[in-house]
Amino acid sequence: MTVLNPATEEVVATVPGATAADVDRAVTRAAAAQRGWAALAPADRARALRRFAATVDARIGELAALEVREAGHTIGNARWEAGNVRDLLDYAAGGVERLTGRQIPVPGGIDLTILEPLGVIGVIAPWNFPMPIAAWGVAPALAAGNAVLLKPAETTPLTALRLAGLGREAGLPEHLFQVLPGTGPVAGDALVAHPGVAKIVFTGSTRVGKAIMAKCAARVKRVTLELGGKSPNIVFADADIEAAAASAPMAFLDNSGQDCCARTRILVQDTVYDRFLELLAPGIEAVRVGDPADERTQMGPLISRAQLDRVRGYVPGELPGVRGDCPTGPGFWFPPTLLTGLAPDAPAAVEEVFGPVAVVLPFTDEDDAVRLANATEYGLSGSLWTRDLGRALRVSRAVAAGNLSVNSHSSVRYWTPFGGYKQSGLGRELGPDALTAFTETKNIFLSTEV
Repeated sequence: MTVLNPATEEVVATVPGATAADVDRAVTRAAAAQRGWAALAPADRARALRRFAATVDARIGELAALEVREAGHTIGNARWEAGNVRDLLDYAAGGVERLTGRQIPVPGGIDLTILEPLGVIGVIAPWNFPMPIAAWGVAPALAAGNAVLLKPAETTPLTALRLAGLGREAGLPEHLFQVLPGTGPVAGDALVAHPGVAKIVFTGSTRVGKAIMAKCAARVKRVTLELGGKSPNIVFADADIEAAAASAPMAFLDNSGQDCCARTRILVQDTVYDRFLELLAPGIEAVRVGDPADERTQMGPLISRAQLDRVRGYVPGELPGVRGDCPTGPGFWFPPTLLTGLAPDAPAAVEEVFGPVAVVLPFTDEDDAVRLANATEYGLSGSLWTRDLGRALRVSRAVAAGNLSVNSHSSVRYWTPFGGYKQSGLGRELGPDALTAFTETKNIFLSTEV
């Protein structure tokens, strides 16, 4: 597989793709390593993960530079992503010794529950946030006593390979955490279908997630899915309009819009619609797009030629709206784009573009805002802007999404749960219960009457 720099289209590296036979051998090795890892005292597993976190912390600059080259992320974002891997490992390490069962009162004896690791976990990571989203699965799965096989996206395998190397440097047992670069139809399918893999964690498109879920069903294999999004940014007339407008551009332009949580449907109450656009347009036009290694850059390129063509397909001709600037020449560049005057059911208004494109739509009242917000098959995240606390709670409850933010655009924190409604996914990642998603509950009854 050839890895390209999205900003220049130059070849960064070539990586051999794993075959089905490679996956089979990796599963065998992982299963053997997992048995020894699960048998360790919890404190020893926790210390090993903290060493892993410290090793990542010492290499944040190296990992960030690698992410810039293979994914086109801005250097500031890439540093945050590497630091997030460190933080996830530290947080998961803190849960190892707190992964406790329960004693349930029953007649005639004592009833205990025990949380046991599942075994070998397959994590299929995306290209939009290669490091942190991989760690969403890897860190809690390891902490719960499992082995992990990570299949990175075809376009972004390099940081995954380096993280596995850092795990070995930190003293993780050999074969406990392995990376299997490869294509979805070969390495990915082999991982999903393998009888020795107890669970699949997948982040990616809804279309592929449905196919993985169907294949896992044949073996009643556990699955966690984090899929697409078309998140609303709802602005009420009583909000701080200046603050809402100032924050809106990067709420959909961060990572070039390649974010399932991107607030790409901006819903504005009709009485402040014109004023909001007046404030929003200059912010979009001012976004600095360019070399992702430049500290001043706010937005880099799209990941690939295929993704660039996909985004272009949603913005044909001269649709009305606001556009920023972007480089010309080599690289997969698309300008910041805000579309106005579209019908609420236009493709760009309801489908996941996964690029730096948002639509702005007016609404009349609270009920109309909720109706528009829910008029999509997705339900991952969203924001709402209002000074009315009652409205904030009512609308947050009414919007069918897993992660809502009031007067901000925050969606993902490693210490709080994350996941979607409807076709945005299945299950929850992160937060205090993350480790339990990689365990089996065993119930034991001890009779006291014999």
